[in-house]
Amino acid sequence: MAVYNRRVSARPGRFASTRPQVSPAGGRGQIETLARQLAEQILRERDAAAQRARLGRIFTQFDSTNDVLPNNVETVTRGLFFGNTGSLINMFLNSNLTATQQTYFQDIYSTGDPATNPLANEELSIAYGHFGGSGSSDLTGNMNNDTPTRAIYKQYAQLLLAPNDKKFTFNGVDSDHIYVLNINRSRMREKLDPGNLEITFARLSGSTYSDGSAVAGTDNAGLGNDVFTGSNVSLDGTGKYIQVIDDSGENAGAVADAGQIFNIVSGTLDGGATIHNPDAPIHFGLLYPQHGVVILNADALDTHVHFATSTGSGEGYQGENTIKLFRSISGSDALTPATVNGGIQARSSEQVKSTYYFVRVKNAEYNYSNNPSYTTGSLGELVFSTFINDPQVYITTVGMYNERRELLAVAKLSQPLLKNFTREALVKVKLDF
Repeated sequence: MAVYNRRVSARPGRFASTRPQVSPAGGRGQIETLARQLAEQILRERDAAAQRARLGRIFTQFDSTNDVLPNNVETVTRGLFFGNTGSLINMFLNSNLTATQQTYFQDIYSTGDPATNPLANEELSIAYGHFGGSGSSDLTGNMNNDTPTRAIYKQYAQLLLAPNDKKFTFNGVDSDHIYVLNINRSRMREKLDPGNLEITFARLSGSTYSDGSAVAGTDNAGLGNDVFTGSNVSLDGTGKYIQVIDDSGENAGAVADAGQIFNIVSGTLDGGATIHNPDAPIHFGLLYPQHGVVILNADALDTHVHFATSTGSGEGYQGENTIKLFRSISGSDALTPATVNGGIQARSSEQVKSTYYFVRVKNAEYNYSNNPSYTTGSLGELVFSTFINDPQVYITTVGMYNERRELLAVAKLSQPLLKNFTREALVKVKLDF
């Protein structure tokens, strides 16, 4: 019969402990020793990684705190018209528009008529609007003043005015009729740049009826088809022009449902924006930069530029007022001195959000190349043995990768950048959104 020995505790009913007893001070010492060993291991691994980098690092992870500067906003302006030029002097109408379309608006191109030049570039549209519908015929045949000019006025009033405001107001006075310049959306980007808009009008002669007889150059409402229509206008002569600008240089502008609003007043950009008679400027219209729209006061153009706006009405009547606006603007450059640009001067403006990435290349990094021309033979020996201890390479490109090491963007340097053990580099990469 087998006999088993059992150790019992001194106290009845309890087993004696077999775990060695360790003092609290001894336990802390063991923890400190283990922590020291772990820290030394981390340092050794870090030093080893740094040493491996000297042998040919192929990428570096950005430090989001020190290497990345996000959400930088800057305002960028460009010339408004084709080729980022700030001047529109040569202008062409679009003869591809149908007769019905031309009763509502005209398109202006900068490099030719699209009917004959397929590479012509559209810059803006122009139109004439009348609150009561005068200046064009009723295309429906109902004779209820449901005319193109009425549609134009209502369209821009709905777009730009407050819900309870029915008429455009210039210097405190409501106007029943307006001219419109509507910039091509792709041209203005975010908005027109206030302070950089100038329009030059050539004075019109206002001296001929459509049938060739003489007139006094006043509004000829009610004269039916004999009215001074746009297709018969002529320029008044050399030196007879008027320039207008927005007053953003002197006025903070109003803010309404349509965004910022500035006045269009007599003045020029030559030598800096200068308002003529700033204490009592002549008000020619309103600028809505966010919409890329200029609303011109037809009454002011009649008075100061001799537009003699055609507001007659009747069956089959067309005043062709947009043609008057086109000929006045397009013909203005020929009437100005050689030092003064006519036509339209304007710039676009947009806020660009940028992120800067600072690519830091230390002396021990990126000193070798994986370009096939850098090595030779099946074993990949360096072409020049001196490169073993004194490598010479040139940085030409910075690649931007995501966390999966997929190439997302490439930044090219303007010229190759020499890199070796004695040279460091800082390359700033800017990404715009």
